[in-house]
Amino acid sequence: MDFNTILNNWYAKNKRSLPWRETHQPYHIWISEIILQQTQVVQGLDYYLRFITRFPSIKSLAEASEDNVLKQWQGLGYYSRARNLHKTAQIITTQYNGIFPSTYDEIVTLKGIGPYTAAAIASIAFNLPHAVVDGNVYRFLARYFGIDLPTNTALGKKTFLEKATLILDTTNPGDHNQAMMEMGALICKPTTPLCEECPFIQSCVAYATNTIAQLPVKTKRITQRDRHFNYLYINHNQSLYITKRTSNDIWKNLYELPLIETKNQTTLETMLFEINQQNWPINGDNIKLIATSRHVLSHQIIHTNFYNIELTDKEISIPKKWIETPLDELNTFAFSQLTLNFFKENKIGLCKI
Repeated sequence: MDFNTILNNWYAKNKRSLPWRETHQPYHIWISEIILQQTQVVQGLDYYLRFITRFPSIKSLAEASEDNVLKQWQGLGYYSRARNLHKTAQIITTQYNGIFPSTYDEIVTLKGIGPYTAAAIASIAFNLPHAVVDGNVYRFLARYFGIDLPTNTALGKKTFLEKATLILDTTNPGDHNQAMMEMGALICKPTTPLCEECPFIQSCVAYATNTIAQLPVKTKRITQRDRHFNYLYINHNQSLYITKRTSNDIWKNLYELPLIETKNQTTLETMLFEINQQNWPINGDNIKLIATSRHVLSHQIIHTNFYNIELTDKEISIPKKWIETPLDELNTFAFSQLTLNFFKENKIGLCKI
């Protein structure tokens, strides 16, 4: 049997039952692909179902507020994905009369949609012959063909796409692409591949040459940088003060506690100095370190201190950007996972967030 016959037979017997595989609706496929870009299927499934329930159409997503969209995305991370979904829904509404574009060249121009996602939508929703190459496919192709080019270089990406296109089943590209991704996810796993269950074991170069652990190849990752966040937990009259992140940085447009970022780890004395520089209504008698955490992102490590602040009515002179929010209304705002973890660990806001 040829490659595609073997692949199709395996996929028909082993594919997982997932809601986005039961439809050719481009909107649903788009949402699923964006969620799964940086999220495992096990975690992403619940988010997909909730997101589709809350925003069942392009129109409903376009008309929603950004805060509402970010709230639905809360916990998934990489929040630019949610902001791009929102903006693209608005673009489709205004420029395409609410109808998802049906060609690869149109799809790939949409905000937040790159070549991989455009190929997935084009092939699955519109049966167009575009090969998909994601992390699972890179791994499967690298091992099956014995390709030792780094997957995160221009030459490597070009070579893998050419190979994926060469073996693409152009009569049924959508199922073919999903089968390739499923093979990488279920059989050709990163560290514990199930080679004995693989239908391609007899023709796999990496298996024959005992190079499975060495493939795929990646160049060295960018070094993570350390950042030091100091959050102020100010519980006043059963309300918290929160602020919105508006700068072009991580967690843009999400909410958080009032923040002072410092170059290095701080002492309580250093924090009091920093607070005084801001002219905030806090003194050394009513500030206490109550929690610390270490939050790892792809390119950053966030070292965090949480300080409890006690205010008296006479001291209140609150900055305009601080939002006084009742504790039982915190669940209406979208926070970063770092802040959410603090709330949950300290049972703040009835743990509804």
